[in-house]
Amino acid sequence: MGNRPDIMTIEEVAEYLRISERTVYDWAQKGDIPCGKIGTAWRFLRSDIEKWVVDKLGAKPPQNNEDIKLSNLLNDKQVMILDSVTKEEALDAMIEMVAKNPLVTNKKALREGIYRREELMSTGIGQGVGIPHVRIKEVKDLVVAVAVCGSGIADYESLDAQPVQLLFMIVARDDQHALHLKTLAAISSILKNQFLKNMLLSSTCPKDFMEVIKDHEK
Repeated sequence: MGNRPDIMTIEEVAEYLRISERTVYDWAQKGDIPCGKIGTAWRFLRSDIEKWVVDKLGAKPPQNNEDIKLSNLLNDKQVMILDSVTKEEALDAMIEMVAKNPLVTNKKALREGIYRREELMSTGIGQGVGIPHVRIKEVKDLVVAVAVCGSGIADYESLDAQPVQLLFMIVARDDQHALHLKTLAAISSILKNQFLKNMLLSSTCPKDFMEVIKDHEK
């Protein structure tokens, strides 16, 4: 693999874990990931990160996402197509949809958790994508939901200040850190494929969206 720096930046950790820089920053702020500060910048020791991944995932550091398939976590009842909406309207619509899942036992706790996370830092990771997520005890198992808004959500306050067109909501139990991490990585991997992303955005109904996902994961 060649020479690799022993000290990593937020950007390098995000690329290594295949998640957003905002998520890495959030974890660093909360002490959820081993790190330290040099001046005002967060820095990460590569050996600590590799050990952390092994401890959390119970496996080798991530090389691919074979263990997670979105088609196994999603169904057309967890996908919605939205018209022009605000960020709050989109999140509320998704919360209503997710709360109907029998795995979620408390809609109020879900809503509070999602909005608390947004107050900490927007989950708009850039390039038209938002990944609102939360880990709470009031869920029996991980739930994933999707909203497609082709016209874009202008007030989402994304990292690149661009409107959000695709929202992936991840709701995990508070002890499901490893599964949460793998799901984030799986979503990130899919969204790196611009052709696939465009296909998802062109979905006119939940069944179309699921067919695109299933065809990709065959």
